[in-house]
Amino acid sequence: MNTSHYPIAIVGAGLGGLTLARVLHVHGIPATVYEADPSPQSRTQGGQLDIHEDDGQRALADAGLTGEFRAIIHEGAEALRVLDQHGKLLHDAPDDGTARRPEVLRGDLRRILLDSLPGGTVRWGRRVTGVRPLGDGRHELTFADGSTVTSGLLVGADGAWSKVRPLLSDAKPEYIGTTFIDTYLHDADERHTATAEAVGAGAMYALTPGKGIIAHREAGNILHVYVELNRPAGWIAGIDFTDAAAATARVAAEFDGWAPELTALITDGETAPVARMIHALPDGHRWEHVPGVTLLGDAAHLMPPSGDGANLAIFDGAELAKAIAAHPGDVEAALIAYEKALFPRSEPFYADAHEMLDLCLGDRAPFGLLDLLNGVPQSQVRNNP
Repeated sequence: MNTSHYPIAIVGAGLGGLTLARVLHVHGIPATVYEADPSPQSRTQGGQLDIHEDDGQRALADAGLTGEFRAIIHEGAEALRVLDQHGKLLHDAPDDGTARRPEVLRGDLRRILLDSLPGGTVRWGRRVTGVRPLGDGRHELTFADGSTVTSGLLVGADGAWSKVRPLLSDAKPEYIGTTFIDTYLHDADERHTATAEAVGAGAMYALTPGKGIIAHREAGNILHVYVELNRPAGWIAGIDFTDAAAATARVAAEFDGWAPELTALITDGETAPVARMIHALPDGHRWEHVPGVTLLGDAAHLMPPSGDGANLAIFDGAELAKAIAAHPGDVEAALIAYEKALFPRSEPFYADAHEMLDLCLGDRAPFGLLDLLNGVPQSQVRNNP
């Protein structure tokens, strides 16, 4: 059996893990990232992300990548509109050019992080199958090929179904009753003119209680569609997503009577629909400190999508790297400082995530979202349903 030792081992080459590796590199600290994917191009990396000033952009500044980040911004994509199910425009906010939360493709952001790392930092095709403590803060990782490595510091940046999390917590993600189904429309302005006009220049929300259609215009004349449904797990399991035509028809049937330019976002999809059942960790998830190991991003605080997840992961990575740099030779002091800040920093976002989901799919949809966009205080909304 081939066993090697790496002082800092990061499991997962997502945005958080790569940011950690990059900011460590900026401080002259080497790390190794283990990723199950066989290569950077082995799968698509999802849609657009709005990168926030107070966390995501700060972390990229710590990584020395502000210039590279600004070069990948999708100009104009901060525009937002809300329609009703009949296609009537309820809210239209063009991109004002301030770029406070500029949109970038997740794949582009991942690429600039990968390009900023020394060759060999990421070990591709290294799927972790087991992790066990060895004592004194060291851990052994076992990979699918039977090889192992030991770490002086182990960081779980491996997402919702983290292999590292069980070292720290018994918490497991649970389905929250909402599923997102996504697909893409290409050459939108030429091939799907009415639908492209309905979506506009940025994001479009068409929402009713329990269901909605959201679309983002991405670079390259692409519409990325998210169909959102509040449905039990058994309902989702009853759809055969390996049969793209049948799955598309079944999902589209939930929107019978909606405007054709909106339902075309489902029926004209040019990629097979993919169901993403939304899972979350318990609100306020935290753990007692364990020597030599910690978590970041979704591995630490998986919550419903609300636009914050990627920003939090990137910020976690940068903050952990800075804590390690600030405590040379004392990994435990670094981890304690990082976790002491992590838990209270993350906690408010759980409530925000649940509130955003309720605004989009709750009993008042779409009017809760409209109130938010129009600046109506949420306390006033709650007191005047």
